[in-house]
Amino acid sequence: MARNRRLILSSPSEVWSLLSDGLRYGEWVTGTQQVLAADPHWPEVGARLRVRVGIGPLALEDSCVVRICEPRRRLELEAKAEPFGAARIAMNLLPWGENTLFTLDWHPLRGPGTRMHGLPVDYIVAVRNGMMLTKLAQIAVREHGGSDRGAPAERPG
Repeated sequence: MARNRRLILSSPSEVWSLLSDGLRYGEWVTGTQQVLAADPHWPEVGARLRVRVGIGPLALEDSCVVRICEPRRRLELEAKAEPFGAARIAMNLLPWGENTLFTLDWHPLRGPGTRMHGLPVDYIVAVRNGMMLTKLAQIAVREHGGSDRGAPAERPG
């Protein structure tokens, strides 16, 4: 499992407003080329996002389905990208004063990722997820007037 944490200098409600808009995932989820569709009831349990992910011309369609939703506290997704399998993505928002301590856990569920699971893959995923949390924090601060200086991401691991 790859786990990342970051102090985001915005309230959990402000961070949740970004998570609860499925059409905005492409702004902060590294590797997303385009959000193709978001169910209108996103992020309720069972809601889906369809996205195109990849690097340059190497792209495939991915889907995410909400497995757990506790507004302003917790969102868990199952991301599927065939032929690579599926992964659990758990996001937890903990109030930290007026800010949010955001934890992102990634764990392969099915497919080749389960066999490659371990230090090298987890490290690469943790670096990618750290980049995502940096983007998410920058958007939250930009839109909600905080200052993101002095809030470094935790190192992967």
